[in-house]
Amino acid sequence: MTVTADVRDTLLDLRREVCALHEQLTRYQLVVWTAGNVSARVPGHDLLVIKPSGVSYDDLTPENMVVCDLHGRVVEGEHAPSSDTDAQAYVYRHMPEVGGVVHTHSTYATAWAARGEPVPCVLTMGADEFGGEIPVGPFAVIGDDSIGRGIVETLRHSRSKAVLMQNHGPFTVGRDARSAVKAAVMCEDVARTVHVARQLGQPLPIAADAVDSLFDRYQNVYGQR
Repeated sequence: MTVTADVRDTLLDLRREVCALHEQLTRYQLVVWTAGNVSARVPGHDLLVIKPSGVSYDDLTPENMVVCDLHGRVVEGEHAPSSDTDAQAYVYRHMPEVGGVVHTHSTYATAWAARGEPVPCVLTMGADEFGGEIPVGPFAVIGDDSIGRGIVETLRHSRSKAVLMQNHGPFTVGRDARSAVKAAVMCEDVARTVHVARQLGQPLPIAADAVDSLFDRYQNVYGQR
């Protein structure tokens, strides 16, 4: 598959955006060393842009972002793509509404994943962003689309933009890459706060109708339109 002239400008913009968004993962301390990644769907084309595998965050540039097709095959780039590429390509193939995917090993969200336990909806922020609990996906090995299958299976039955893959860590999705990064930041914040609340006692659940109302307001009214 070759990259045609009509998509060249879009790819240039996405390479810059995806590269810049990785700075947010380090800013919010969601990753260590070379772990984690951001990817973005190329609108109107069966392509994605993703971080190269094993490259330091300090060394990321728009030029070394990797372009792949939606089966994880490299279309453009001098580096091997992230080891999560097949999984994320599977998500893009099966969730057409998703325009961005993020994976981190953020401490508190990953601790919930290690226990195989969903983060309960006991905070208005959890209701706002995730529409309920942050669910747990099945254990899956890295290197093929198994993780992607688990993500799709889990999120297909949830309003959540985040899934905690058991014994692994959080994956988040969004309408674009920036939205997926925002979900990753908020996932960690909710996971941390609920953990602290549990140390103090039993957190109080939010009624289902209130969760629905909060989610609708945040998704459709909150902010600038």
